[in-house]
Amino acid sequence: MAEEGLVSTIIPVYNRAAMLREAVASVVAQTYRPVDIVIADDGSTDDTGAAAEELARRHAPLVRVLRVAHGGPGRAREAARQIARGEFVQHLDSDDLLLPRKFELQVAALRARPECGAAYGWTRLCHPDGRCEETPWKRSGERIETMFPSMLTLRWWDTPTPLYRRAVIDAAGPWPALAAEEDWAYDCRIAAHGVRLAWVADWVCVVREHREARASGQATPAVLHDRAAAHLLMLDAARRAKLDAASDEMQFFARELFHLARQCGAAGLAGDARSLADAAGTISAARDIRLYRRIAAIIGWRNAGCLAALRDRLRS
Repeated sequence: MAEEGLVSTIIPVYNRAAMLREAVASVVAQTYRPVDIVIADDGSTDDTGAAAEELARRHAPLVRVLRVAHGGPGRAREAARQIARGEFVQHLDSDDLLLPRKFELQVAALRARPECGAAYGWTRLCHPDGRCEETPWKRSGERIETMFPSMLTLRWWDTPTPLYRRAVIDAAGPWPALAAEEDWAYDCRIAAHGVRLAWVADWVCVVREHREARASGQATPAVLHDRAAAHLLMLDAARRAKLDAASDEMQFFARELFHLARQCGAAGLAGDARSLADAAGTISAARDIRLYRRIAAIIGWRNAGCLAALRDRLRS
């Protein structure tokens, strides 16, 4: 049973001790109470595990630590979800920060609008040199009533931006066991339930760009494979939401599927390339998608992807 009023913050982390300390400090500094924190150590190989345990001791009983085998943020968040106790759930990447009044503002927004399942507010983007944008990042500065259909064209907030009711998270179910775009796929799964949004016209969190490696930002075959799986999950969510295939958002997403199919093909991921291209073809009747699928069936998905990549390079 969820504990009334409690905000549970879930923080997956992998080899990022210094940033983890800052992320936890930003939760502890919240003006709202009660709060708790679940750190899911995703099989760190450096001193991150020790840092997490030290944070649990320093901030007992607010902080709990889970150790999970390395499998990416989706698996780590799911392990933490299983033990989170709060009426509200906050997801926080270990390299981002919450601003002090985030919970105060967003819990109040949800209390004022009981029909809404999540609240969000302005997100500030900060660059590696310390420079921060003066305007809200992506579309977090706009009032948007529902996550679909706009969430199909862009993940227009970042992981720390929304605060969810626990009931919404429970209805969405388990996190996908992916290491790339699992957060976008999960947002779309939530969106499929028609969740309404409460908007706070104030700064609530900071997303930090930095020079440390991000596995999800690398165009490796493993990352492309997970991106392909995430996109297919997003399409499934859109269909469950009964979005009109002829809508601008669905047609945009068909182009995204097609572009990713070509990338996967060039990387040798024939199965993923075929699945994505076929999925794009179920939404869009665009001539280039139909032609590409026919060519790939003859010369192979890798060759088709490589030819497409070469053509793109020549055009640029």
